[in-house]
Amino acid sequence: MSPAGAGEPADVVEPPSLPAGLVGRRVAGYRLEAEIGRGGMAVVYRAKDLRLGRTVAVKLLAPELSRNEVFRQRFIHESQVAAAIDHPHIIPVFEAGEADGILFIAMRFVEGGDLRELITRSGALPLGRAAGLALQIASALDAAHDHDLVHRDVKPGNVLVAAGTDSEHPEHLYLADFGLTKKSLSLSGLSGVGQIVGTLDYAAPEQISGRPLDGRCDQYGLGCVVFEMLAGAPPFRRESDLALLWAHLNEPPPTLREHRPDLSPAVDAVVARALAKAPEERYESCLRFVAELRAAATARPGATPPDGGPWASAGPPTEVVPVPGGPLSGAPGVPEPPDWALPAVRPPARRSSG
Repeated sequence: MSPAGAGEPADVVEPPSLPAGLVGRRVAGYRLEAEIGRGGMAVVYRAKDLRLGRTVAVKLLAPELSRNEVFRQRFIHESQVAAAIDHPHIIPVFEAGEADGILFIAMRFVEGGDLRELITRSGALPLGRAAGLALQIASALDAAHDHDLVHRDVKPGNVLVAAGTDSEHPEHLYLADFGLTKKSLSLSGLSGVGQIVGTLDYAAPEQISGRPLDGRCDQYGLGCVVFEMLAGAPPFRRESDLALLWAHLNEPPPTLREHRPDLSPAVDAVVARALAKAPEERYESCLRFVAELRAAATARPGATPPDGGPWASAGPPTEVVPVPGGPLSGAPGVPEPPDWALPAVRPPARRSSG
């Protein structure tokens, strides 16, 4: 199993640590058998459920996080919400809690890798295959949104890839790490002011600027993942975190056809709309986004939807929104940026590689 979501939230500067030599130890009702993944905020073990005799994956969070009362409350509550969602593409959560001062979450052990490994191994994917994988992720996200749960860290490393059922469905995807996310309404204050939870390569503009979030934040992340599946890399690649934040806030995404000239303008337009800077300009759901993607994939070259549908209106605004004091601030004819476009966070010391 891949260490889904082992990357750190952007406000964590130094990677937290866990005690060494935990293999063979018992945590709650689980015996840790082997370390299978490690990141900045957690370590994942293959473990034996001593009560039921099954193999599970147990993620242990660093003690520094369990000492943060706000994070501890958020983690336990959202793990419980995620465990209540019964969906074929959401990783089943068996238990979440605290043992010996360490937060843990026990979930299904998935034999295989993650979407990051698949993209690294295969490179840019055929459009039909990418759309099929995106459909599974979108279905999971919309199910979570129906439970008022916003993932906030949709990225290839948080999508586990298991063997599918047949040749027509060679991969079965699981979206993981809902226990490290943020419930959009009742827990809107629990992540703290000025903190980003998520990975910067896939972070929505409103996530960076500190605005309230809903499921359209996850749609932006999914749009970045779809772009990466089709192009082999996320839409924005920059040398520094500040430049990456600026790009998400202000720069239109590059066209997919720069990487994939075989793709149609309709496909480009659909992905661009999912990556719109303003949430209200995106699709009403993740499944609608993927439905439009699949329709664009099968459209005749040059075709547009009837009645000026989504393809005709797709895409974020092309103008650059300046940050006050930046190189375009005060230039003639350049408007001041809306409030949501202003960063409300301090930049992290480094970007997670996962």
